[in-house]
Amino acid sequence: MKPYVNKIIALIFTLFLVSVADFFIFQVIPGDPVLIILGTDGNEERREEVEHELGLDKGVVERYISWVGGALKGDFGKSYSYYRMTGERMDVSEIIGKMLPVTVWLAVVSMTMLITVSLPLGILWSMVKNKYLDGILNVLNQICMAIPSFFLGLIVMYVFGIMLKTFTPGMYVGYDEDFGKFITYMIYPALAICVPKIAMTVRFLRNSLCAEEKKDYILTASAKGLSKGRIAFWHVLPNALIPVLTFLGNILAEALAGSVVVEQVFGLPGIGRLLITCIGRRDFPVVQAIILYIASAVVITYFVVDMLYRVIDPRIRRGYEEKA
Repeated sequence: MKPYVNKIIALIFTLFLVSVADFFIFQVIPGDPVLIILGTDGNEERREEVEHELGLDKGVVERYISWVGGALKGDFGKSYSYYRMTGERMDVSEIIGKMLPVTVWLAVVSMTMLITVSLPLGILWSMVKNKYLDGILNVLNQICMAIPSFFLGLIVMYVFGIMLKTFTPGMYVGYDEDFGKFITYMIYPALAICVPKIAMTVRFLRNSLCAEEKKDYILTASAKGLSKGRIAFWHVLPNALIPVLTFLGNILAEALAGSVVVEQVFGLPGIGRLLITCIGRRDFPVVQAIILYIASAVVITYFVVDMLYRVIDPRIRRGYEEKA
């Protein structure tokens, strides 16, 4: 039990360091929040009022405690640049709450597509013994890995949107309006994200499978009379998937962080697009909250992957049990 407690403590400490770095970086960045909100028209009385509202009249440590306390409750303050119809500044959590589901669903569709396609292709490629066919597959794989997401996004829009007319580029439908149309639209940006990632995963899995097949325990299992199918699916594949799991964790963390280029090309109101917009507007509270979300998503994803190792690899599980 102790190793798991240590892992959780390490996770909490890492998230604490992330919050400290995220907060204090924005304390030294040049720029006056009051000037950003009021412009050059605010008088001294109004400036003092806004400074008090933002907590700028308090010490930096007190402001951090107040900020992180609010963050734990989902309160990141108010935006500098987003306003309601009444003229009141919008809550940061409200803005992100509208954008985050788009990015999360894009990540879910992308990962589903990635796993569904790459695992069978990686297994099939590892079974190819003809060197000429292997060479052709290798070239195709390199081409797919090299295609930039923005270029692939334009190709997807042209082929599926203009030529085949299976969707209308730019006609985004929100998940709260029509969920079916929303998911259907998500397939196309997910495709633009996935193709290079699928190529990488296929190559990674194929190399891992080929390396695993050459190990001594495979010969031992074969000598004991186990069938090739049993050896492949009960011994080779589980062991080959262990390094692939880390790679998939990296891709998931990247997807959860939002794809700025793809969201921009397809007109998706996601976290990546929001981040770029708010950086341009110097909307520090929103940028702070997004950075904290991205860093937390990455750290928690790696923590989950680390825990999954225990399930997949008996050697790691035994190591944990010995430490307990």
